[in-house]
Amino acid sequence: MAATGIIGIGFVIAHVAGNLLIFRGAEAINAYGHFLHGPAAELLWVMRIVLLAAVILHVIAAVQLTTMSSAARPQGYAKREPQASTLASRVMRIGGALLLAFIVFHILHFTTGTVRPGTFVPGDVYTNVVTSFNVWWVTLFYVVAMIFLGLHLYHGGWASVRTLGATGRTDNPFRRRIAAVIAVAVWLGFTAVPVAVWLGIVH
Repeated sequence: MAATGIIGIGFVIAHVAGNLLIFRGAEAINAYGHFLHGPAAELLWVMRIVLLAAVILHVIAAVQLTTMSSAARPQGYAKREPQASTLASRVMRIGGALLLAFIVFHILHFTTGTVRPGTFVPGDVYTNVVTSFNVWWVTLFYVVAMIFLGLHLYHGGWASVRTLGATGRTDNPFRRRIAAVIAVAVWLGFTAVPVAVWLGIVH
């Protein structure tokens, strides 16, 4: 779970950096897209395979841990009073399920063009993004999904490095500055694109 989570974090950081090129205009984001599917095509496929394997293993690990947790305490608590947990940790399961559905939609939306809420022009990333995020429910879905992604990164990023032994025990379990910075930066970067299109800043 921790190792595949780290792979996922690395991917979303690289992905959001590429997405933000849309603020430099159609030429910049389309050139980036052409580079990924041209000179970097082989590397892109390697990344896709690694990421797909990581997502599958991450989901399997999540199911296994949930099953083990349920088996360890088959009867729920009569009263729940969270002491050292955060909202992010408490919504990990439902957020994970939503993000899995989002990933499938995102691939069908922007990669294959199977789902076309807007115009889909192969190779024209800028047009695809602008026309899609002018559809209100697409923008809303992406914005909500990115909220859960931010929460997932906040808890998962901190928990992953701790599970792998990179950090020790602490008297302040809520002190997660690096995880918070990464989570906020990724959330803000991904959310900025659909919101900017919807508001007409990018058009």
